[in-house]
Amino acid sequence: MSVHHHDHHAHGSLTARAAIASVSVALFLLLLKAYASWTTGSVAMLGSLADTSLDVLASLVTLYGVRLAATPADTDHRFGHGKAEALAALFQVGIIAVSAAAIGWRAVDRLMNGEATAHAEYGIGVSIVAIFTTFGLLYYQRRVIARTGSVAIEADHVHYQTDLLLNLSVIAALVLDQYLGLTGADPVFGVGIALWLAFGAWRASSRAIDQLMDREWPDEKRQRFLAVAARHPELKGIHDLRTRSSGSRDFVQFHVWVDPDMTVAEAHRVMDEVEHKLEHEFPGCEILIHVDPEGQVDHPGDILREADETQGVARA
Repeated sequence: MSVHHHDHHAHGSLTARAAIASVSVALFLLLLKAYASWTTGSVAMLGSLADTSLDVLASLVTLYGVRLAATPADTDHRFGHGKAEALAALFQVGIIAVSAAAIGWRAVDRLMNGEATAHAEYGIGVSIVAIFTTFGLLYYQRRVIARTGSVAIEADHVHYQTDLLLNLSVIAALVLDQYLGLTGADPVFGVGIALWLAFGAWRASSRAIDQLMDREWPDEKRQRFLAVAARHPELKGIHDLRTRSSGSRDFVQFHVWVDPDMTVAEAHRVMDEVEHKLEHEFPGCEILIHVDPEGQVDHPGDILREADETQGVARA
């Protein structure tokens, strides 16, 4: 069990560090873009500033979410606090959707009542600094997501990817607007950004909702779990396998057939060994095994029971 907690703790400190990094980047960019918006009067830059201020708020919520998700199980939350991450991700999605709507609206407004921008070089300079800073953060977040699978950091990651596009489009808009005299360029880019943000929000929300709804693991992961379980000859038939994820933790429960003549003590010892081996292969996973005498079927008509499929794998 200590391996378990150690992994969980390492995940928690990694996700918290990634969240702190994104708060710092967002605050730095906020100051930079506020100055550039004031100097250039560019609506695209103003959109970028609005998005960054939402980033600060969203990153703070993510930080709170991942820190709460990493706290160990307590008497009120026996399954841990992993779902706090999915809630933080959903809050982020709300923020992304709002900023998409706002940028879209601002772009349309600009198309109708075209305005002039000035001092393009300030806006372009600030956007370039923002791009390099964001690149650094995205690289770090990618590594953390690869190690923890955190949905909250992933939602944040989508957010900063859109920031990259946003900064590039601010540069493009200012260049086209001031150097090439195409006044409609700025708002057209704005509409594109709004649509991309909305798509990102939809993607991030579906994963968070899967966790909150206790969706089963992906098929490939379930099959892998069954294949590992099948290596243990004591497990004669696995059925009623149920899986779910919560933050960086996984939960599995299943029924298993054992020799009806086995003593309770013996069955207990065998299941402990099997659990230990499975936890070694699936770190951060909590496993619950229900023992049935061989051949017993609890609910003959139960559609959820996957006896045929799972026994086939277990006996293979």
